[in-house]
Amino acid sequence: MRTLASLGILNEDASHRFALTPVGEALRTGAPGSARATVLTMASSFFVQGVGQLLYSIQTGKSGFEKVTGMPIFDWLANTPRMRRSSVKAWLAFMAVNRRPSPPPSTSLIVKPLSTWAEHPATCSPQFWAGIRAPWHFVRLASRRPRCPALIAARGLNDRVTIEGGSFFDRVPSGGDAYLLSHIIHDWSHEQCLQILGNCRKAMSPTSRLLIIEMVLPAENVPHPGKLLDMMMLVGPGGRERTEEEYRALLAEAGFRLNQVVPTESPVGVVEAVLT
Repeated sequence: MRTLASLGILNEDASHRFALTPVGEALRTGAPGSARATVLTMASSFFVQGVGQLLYSIQTGKSGFEKVTGMPIFDWLANTPRMRRSSVKAWLAFMAVNRRPSPPPSTSLIVKPLSTWAEHPATCSPQFWAGIRAPWHFVRLASRRPRCPALIAARGLNDRVTIEGGSFFDRVPSGGDAYLLSHIIHDWSHEQCLQILGNCRKAMSPTSRLLIIEMVLPAENVPHPGKLLDMMMLVGPGGRERTEEEYRALLAEAGFRLNQVVPTESPVGVVEAVLT
């Protein structure tokens, strides 16, 4: 407890009683901006084993986690046995916390340009839709997550969201004005990203917009949380974060033109692209 006090997590008073500091409070379940799921995930045995292969990942560009488990991280999570369920629950909570824009980027780009568009097929976390308020009439969300219907209903979005199951590696719903990929592109290899973007391109019309929500890395030598996340993506799923110029090059290879990158008050940015 003294060690935790020295790290600012606990505070020891004159009578040698310990109490949580504001930093320690952030580790509690339900605390605003709780870091509990993040800590449980990063301290879990499966995560530590993957990070232990950092040198391998740097030397080969391949997932250290896949080297340890013999399968991609998302396959491992989907097929994990009962004994690992606590790790999976921590991972899912970690993803929900870290994929929730805070504050949502909607105020800077999404609500105003998209609020008059009638239909919005997209592939992103259902938590994202629950955090955005806009007068959309219809949204289709491509997802395989079994919890999606219940979550959408609980947030009162049934009249605005239609769920269409499937994989963006196979197809993307067609006929939409906006295609939104929220924290998707950074998970996958270059070739897989081109496959996802290619399916989006096939589904889009000449007037459609592609919106990619990710941590767009600054090119300068300045601190940014995305630069650490870049290493985690490499070791975990085998993906990466990108700078604006790297997104421009990736999109051009997939048949898109990058229009703009809109920063938000959170660490993420919104990359807007159109068909070439």
